[in-house]
Amino acid sequence: MDKKHVNLLFMGHVDHGKSTLVGRTLFELGLVSEKDLPQEAGSFKFAWLMDRLKEERERGVTIELSYQKIETPNSVLTIIDAPGHRDFVKNMITGASQAEAAVLVVAADDGIMPQTREHAALAFTLGVNQLVVAINKMDLVGFDEKTYLRLKQEVSSLLRTLGYPSDFPCIPVSAWHGENLVRPSPKMPWYKGPTLLEALDALKEGEKPVDKPLRIPLQNVFSVTGVGTVPIGKVETGVLRVGDTVLFEPSGKRGEVRSIEMHHQPVEKALPGDNIGFNVRGVSKEEIRRGEVAGHPENPPTVAQSFTAKVVVLNVPYQLRPGFTPTIHCHTASVPGRIVSVLKRVDPRTGETLEENPQGLKKGEVGVVEVEPLKPLVIERVGEIPHLSRFAMRHAGQTVGAGVCVEVRRRE
Repeated sequence: MDKKHVNLLFMGHVDHGKSTLVGRTLFELGLVSEKDLPQEAGSFKFAWLMDRLKEERERGVTIELSYQKIETPNSVLTIIDAPGHRDFVKNMITGASQAEAAVLVVAADDGIMPQTREHAALAFTLGVNQLVVAINKMDLVGFDEKTYLRLKQEVSSLLRTLGYPSDFPCIPVSAWHGENLVRPSPKMPWYKGPTLLEALDALKEGEKPVDKPLRIPLQNVFSVTGVGTVPIGKVETGVLRVGDTVLFEPSGKRGEVRSIEMHHQPVEKALPGDNIGFNVRGVSKEEIRRGEVAGHPENPPTVAQSFTAKVVVLNVPYQLRPGFTPTIHCHTASVPGRIVSVLKRVDPRTGETLEENPQGLKKGEVGVVEVEPLKPLVIERVGEIPHLSRFAMRHAGQTVGAGVCVEVRRRE
């Protein structure tokens, strides 16, 4: 496979057409046919296509749990977790920590909504540094250029305040009618930029950190008859080979890798970016679970006693203060974590300190905090293994902040 491989996250406010956009693109590319579409679903038929594929995929024990592949002339795109999640943000966090690029979908009739802002902030904090913006539902505003230009301006200024560069493609589309997805739309002759497919084809592949220590956050663990224990996850860093001894943290269990499978094919080794299942001897399904991280015993995953993090506060009723205990979502793990202290408030753009030991951090502010996980958690320093340093904080059904770990004290 000589094409570059890009993990791509679709995000945006609920009902802005994410699933329809993916489903219609698959249809336009001939990857699904008219007979695959659930006709009874009416205007949801393209969205249902994605959700139905997902249900079907989840019934079989497959490594490609909620991934959909699209080939473009130069790339193989793996679309992550696109459709129909009730608990979208939690999955979005796992998805964003696996993605190199994202498509932010904004509906032309609604404009920027709370989740648009939340998802964009999370994606940036979680290290998704390439972005394509799709202004969807252009048919509902009569394919009007002025509406598009106004929204493009609004989205640009939102993304700039989060820290994104301003040179990303912003594409007017109508997912339902298939306008501007694969071919230029005659209904928007005023638009001279790339189609959605061209913009996706131009995305860059992530670097493969093969020289870093092995880290595989587990998404799931199966017990397969005749095979044994099969953990499933994406290799974030390092290389896994058949015959390796692996250590799972925080449980401290270890076992021997008997076989590795990717896209239903056995492979001898797995590299960063690979979504794999691997059979481990010496560990039972009951001993390890989602949220554990596999590594080599000579350079084990770091289990934190406490950690220092730079956080951006997205949504708190009053302030983020010491004693507050949100749920920390980091790679595939989610554990409660107590804010022990707020060390400083910083300028989001320059990083310089504005105030030492503030009482708390308000919505929109950026600061440095000390966090103590109340259950065992693997988290790494951003300077060493950035892939496992990013996290989100959730409380009472919403995302209150996102951050990166800058220092970690290892649990004895």
